[in-house]
Amino acid sequence: MSDARTTTTTVIDGGAVVARPRPTVTVLSAELEQKRKRVDWSTVLVHVALIVAVALVAFPLYYAFVISTQAIDEVIQKPPRLLPSTHLVENYVQAWKTSGMGRLLVNSAIVAIVVAVGKIAISMLSAFAIVYFRFRGASLVFWLIFLTLMLPIPVRILPTYEVVGNIGWLNTYAGLTVPLMASATATFLFRQFYMTIPNELAEAAQMDGAGPLRFLWSFLLPLSWANVAALFVVLFIYGWNEYFWPLLITNTEEMRTVVIGLERLIPRSGTELPTWNLIMAGAMMALIPPVAVILFMQRWFVKGLIESDK
Repeated sequence: MSDARTTTTTVIDGGAVVARPRPTVTVLSAELEQKRKRVDWSTVLVHVALIVAVALVAFPLYYAFVISTQAIDEVIQKPPRLLPSTHLVENYVQAWKTSGMGRLLVNSAIVAIVVAVGKIAISMLSAFAIVYFRFRGASLVFWLIFLTLMLPIPVRILPTYEVVGNIGWLNTYAGLTVPLMASATATFLFRQFYMTIPNELAEAAQMDGAGPLRFLWSFLLPLSWANVAALFVVLFIYGWNEYFWPLLITNTEEMRTVVIGLERLIPRSGTELPTWNLIMAGAMMALIPPVAVILFMQRWFVKGLIESDK
């Protein structure tokens, strides 16, 4: 950028000559104008690739929403209609009533929240004990916990079902949630994070008279908010989408979760056309809570990152 300055000369009575500068005029140089006009094609290609990727991911969701707003004759027409129709409220109300969506959402929310909170609490305590308590066989205990990841679900499901049945937890919220609370992955992540915290922090807290639980609550937990927020989102979605265990452990419609209850929207008779508009309406309603949790937990994730950098 260059400044162009000009002055004018004015003769005042008495022969005095005074030079008055005119206001500065800012002019863009030719070099900066060329840089502004130059297109960064690498940035353009990156943005185009991102837009295409988002479109590919979002299109199935958009098309499911479009189907949920259409009548059944519009759903089966060829070529398919890609714009929303006028039956949104009608389809969603009918899907809500037919599937008993209110109860299904409550059951899924209870399962997802209790499982996520339980997994995080148990994993934090187990990782805290392995890292900060010096006892014989600590490494062995950790690797035994980690090895549970190698056991496939079908190997564990029948013994777990027998135990839950023997203690009378079939078709209960305790049976739906407690067997899913242990998490070797979350324990591993918290252990790795705690090992990065300087030992001087624990020594300083001990010198100030803080006990183990006070150290965990007042020092480690604030530093772990980013991990807790990220894990809560993942574990909430895991509990929300869990299908096999709720299907096995429940035997009444009142205890079904939403991923199982959507089956009520499928016609029982083989002669009827599938009501895809109602099915997609139910799927859209089942999708809202996980998306809301992701959006809400973003603020805690950012908050945890800021606090950990302090």
